[in-house]
Amino acid sequence: MVESEAQGRLPGIAPVSVVDIGSNSIRLVIYEGMSRSPAMLFNEKVMCGLGKGLAKTGRMDPASVERALAALHRFKALSKQARASTMFALATAAAREAENGPDFIHQAEMILGQKVRVLTGEEEAHFSALGIVSGFADTDGIVGDLGGGSLELIDVTRLDVGKGITLPLGGIRLSEASGGSPAQARIVARKYLRTANLLKKGEGRAFYAVGGTWRALGALHMEAQNYPLHMIQGYELGFSDAMDFLTDVVTAKDQKDPAYAAISKSRRNLLPFGAVALQETIAIMRPSRVFFSAQGVREGYLYSLLPEREKARDPLLSAAGELAILRARSPEHARELAEWTGRMMPLFGVTETPEEARYRETACLLADISWRAHPDYRGLQALNLIAHGTFIGITHPGRAFIALANYYRFEGLSDDAVSSSLAGIAPPRMRELAKLLGGLLRVAYLFSASMPGVVPHIAFRKSSQPDTDLELAVPADYAELAGERLDGRLQQLAKLTGRKLAFRFL
Repeated sequence: MVESEAQGRLPGIAPVSVVDIGSNSIRLVIYEGMSRSPAMLFNEKVMCGLGKGLAKTGRMDPASVERALAALHRFKALSKQARASTMFALATAAAREAENGPDFIHQAEMILGQKVRVLTGEEEAHFSALGIVSGFADTDGIVGDLGGGSLELIDVTRLDVGKGITLPLGGIRLSEASGGSPAQARIVARKYLRTANLLKKGEGRAFYAVGGTWRALGALHMEAQNYPLHMIQGYELGFSDAMDFLTDVVTAKDQKDPAYAAISKSRRNLLPFGAVALQETIAIMRPSRVFFSAQGVREGYLYSLLPEREKARDPLLSAAGELAILRARSPEHARELAEWTGRMMPLFGVTETPEEARYRETACLLADISWRAHPDYRGLQALNLIAHGTFIGITHPGRAFIALANYYRFEGLSDDAVSSSLAGIAPPRMRELAKLLGGLLRVAYLFSASMPGVVPHIAFRKSSQPDTDLELAVPADYAELAGERLDGRLQQLAKLTGRKLAFRFL
């Protein structure tokens, strides 16, 4: 078979696939490879409902099993077609609890040609927590993973993952145990959650919501609020806002709201029960914020297999560095900008926090990924690629900062209709820093012609001249790079910062 000549993928790694056999859905995800921030090559799910009727009969529904096995045949073929070097198969609550679970797993293994790992409840919680560790910076709180058949809870502080618990409160199970009544579901949820003592240790910390139904709740809130960034990873709600919103979902107060059309019909019926489970959980915990996560068991499992040195890498900077290699004219130049802007920020009165420094460095690594677009659209493409990229280890305000800095770098240092909505996500300081960084990049890119070797040799410094605050010191070897357009960019930066700027050729 002739291999692709495509250069848009990272060299040296081979695709891996994960088959996730859940109580509500079965999913195949094929990743680019085993890396700190793996990109998805292919993603497909089938809503089989293996957990349907399980609590009543003790068995997985025959029709659901048949549908699941048919899906596994396709997933095996897709994995092979995508040239996946390795397949990992995981199964959760329905398969581990059902009387006919062992027979189903045996058939699944025959189809897939390999062993299926049936996770215990504690293992499921552990890998969910690792999914959060891999996808969030400075984790500190309780992870909750709501599947179709169970709810896993586990405490996580940075890289320290506690011992998880599992409760029979999955979306399907809660719906069936309550006879389809959200009010009765609340009674059932309270019965089990009052045994979850670890929740009481989470007050004032973060709650990380994992699982398809909870992700759907996050997406619903985004739609209802006309939120400008449709990216579930890292989307957050304050405790009070979350409680009010969940009450509306449980009571079906706004079910005719067009926002519900954004949620698949297969998920929509479970939303009230997912809302009950989430509301009762955070009512006990009283977290400061609720974060929604696209990362979960699959990503946590892959993360667990990485070497320790790879786990220690920053996922955001890793992904940005890889994208620079794949799409920038010069990754070396991008790295030069990251170092150079870090040295220049204090001269403009900025003392960065570690988080701000990460985001600035990321913005520099991504500053040239849209160069192949038409010049009139490079700013817009950069904004879209960054704002909607599958980055992890980043907050929504941080995502807005990085996207805006690169938009300003192309389009100028004023807001317009394109940037205004995204700017509303970022706090004032981040908006100011995005414009400052954009202004610095506008100068540096004109000076360097987007190629390495020049930027490390130029630097702003305090001026001894009475009519100048800062001078951009340039070695005489680069004097011929000076020009009218570059002067204009420098004066734009001067106007933005309120400082008198000038060139100084040495």
